[in-house]
Amino acid sequence: MALDLEAIYTDLHRHPEVSYQEHRTASILADALRGLGLDVTEGIGRTGVVGVLTNGDGPVVLLRADMDALPVAEETGLEYASTEHGTDPDGHDVPVMHACGHDVHVTCLLGAAEALAELRSEWSGTVVALFQPAEELGSGANEMIADGLYDRIPKPDIVLGQHVAPAPAGVVGVHAGPAFAATDDVMITLHGKGGHGSRPESTIDPVVMAAATVMRLQGIVSREVAGGETAVVTVGTMHAGTKVNIIPPDATLGINIRTYDTEVRDRVVSAIGRIANAEAAASGALQAPDIELSDSFPVLHNDEAATERVLGAFRSAFGPERVIDPGRVTGSEDVGALATAAGVPIVYWLLGGLDPQLFTKALANGTTDADIPSNHSPFFAPLIHPTLEVGVQALVVAAREWLGA
Repeated sequence: MALDLEAIYTDLHRHPEVSYQEHRTASILADALRGLGLDVTEGIGRTGVVGVLTNGDGPVVLLRADMDALPVAEETGLEYASTEHGTDPDGHDVPVMHACGHDVHVTCLLGAAEALAELRSEWSGTVVALFQPAEELGSGANEMIADGLYDRIPKPDIVLGQHVAPAPAGVVGVHAGPAFAATDDVMITLHGKGGHGSRPESTIDPVVMAAATVMRLQGIVSREVAGGETAVVTVGTMHAGTKVNIIPPDATLGINIRTYDTEVRDRVVSAIGRIANAEAAASGALQAPDIELSDSFPVLHNDEAATERVLGAFRSAFGPERVIDPGRVTGSEDVGALATAAGVPIVYWLLGGLDPQLFTKALANGTTDADIPSNHSPFFAPLIHPTLEVGVQALVVAAREWLGA
């Protein structure tokens, strides 16, 4: 019986799971892969699932999809919207939503596995369908590798994958070279001296120190990064205090950096540390701030020669008008680690998932930023059709470019 991809997608969307907690999702995928006749290994990198379809001699093609959802409260109003809750890495109860479209990714990969199984008389080689946990933490791919991934499955000759994006459904976008930005997270704890809100003169206020630091950080990209270079610095979290009349002893900033160049990245990281220390000194802090560089994704570099092959196959399959170059994406991805660990090329592309009429209208009005929900938005809602069909076809077309005839 053919897989009902729409039913699988809406079920996964309705029941999202956060990083390393994708147990229900993994079970559904493993059962479906076994039903298609693939050899299945579960529990790689905690919750990762891999299905292997061996079909004679030939190249090994790894197709990857990520499984995890985000701590976001869904506001799409969809009939199949999520009302689920989960536990974040800090132990907090949080709403959960597939706000980044990973439910699209896994559904399309299931569909591609089904199609390739049905077409096995037309190709030879090995297809590896890899379902990865914890992409949102930037650690899932490396977790699977550290858990002996390539000792447990065939080592690939090419890694392929896709990410749904707020582009018109029916379109695929591929960029050769640096395609997705590197990202680094920096946590800064500024130390002050707490006290009563009525006597600020007896304290060293870390909230003021943090506010000054946030404002100074805005000058890094505008004044320390050249116009021809790219960097993004975002202060995403700011935590301090417990009560309005208490000046707290500490304040913590969570900062995210996006770059494509190692030299630029190092310069930005250095500037963040310099500013934090300077603002602490300016405030008379008795202790230097704690600066911790944590989660990092490297630049995702699409192999130029492999990308040209995929582009040619996509143009033949979809028509040149539906194949675009989206340019470099400032979002980040850890899928490149799977290729780096195997020492093989990667091609990773964007899959349009938005209502084309809505996109065309917003583009004509110059309101795409205002009217088009992006990944990680509580309103992000990919169009089911033709997104799933095109996503399945893109994976099959790209895979068959490597698989033997």
